[in-house]
Amino acid sequence: MNHAYLLIGGNLGDRSAHLAQARVLIREYIGPIGRASSIYETAAWGMVHQPDFYNQALEVSTALQPEPLMQTILRIESEMGRVRNERYGPRVIDIDILLYNHLICTLPLVTLPHPRMQERRFVLAPLHEIAPEVQHPVLHQTIRQLLAAVSDDSPVKKI
Repeated sequence: MNHAYLLIGGNLGDRSAHLAQARVLIREYIGPIGRASSIYETAAWGMVHQPDFYNQALEVSTALQPEPLMQTILRIESEMGRVRNERYGPRVIDIDILLYNHLICTLPLVTLPHPRMQERRFVLAPLHEIAPEVQHPVLHQTIRQLLAAVSDDSPVKKI
C-alpha cells in the first residue's frame, strides 16, 4: 500500500460541507484516510482578492500509482463541481498531492513532491499537524523544519 499526503481545500459555498464530501469521495475512490488535520482557514494565495479558503491535510493509503491517483483526484474535483477558469481562482474544491511515499518524479500529470509546498504556510501548517517529522524527499528537511523556515506570512487559523 502506498502512502500519500493530500491537501484539500476550497473557498466557494459551504466550505466545511465540501471538505466533508471530498473526504467521503477520497475514501470511496482512493483509499482509507489514516490521519486528518484540523481544518484551517487560510488567506487566498496567488490571487488574493477572493474569499478565504478552508484547508485540511490528509494521510491516505492507496493502491493507486501517482498518475492514476491524479486522474482520480481530477474526477473527484469534477464530480464536486470544480471548474478550472483561472489559475489560483476561487474553487469549490482543490485536491493536491503533496507527498507520495518518498517518490521524486515529474510525470505528465503530476510532479512529486508538490513543487511549491515548501513555500506555502497554508500547506505546511495542516501537514505539520499530522506529519511533523516526515521528510521532504528533495529538500531533506522535515515538515517541522520547513514550517519554521517558510517566508510566507499569510494568516493560517485553525478552525
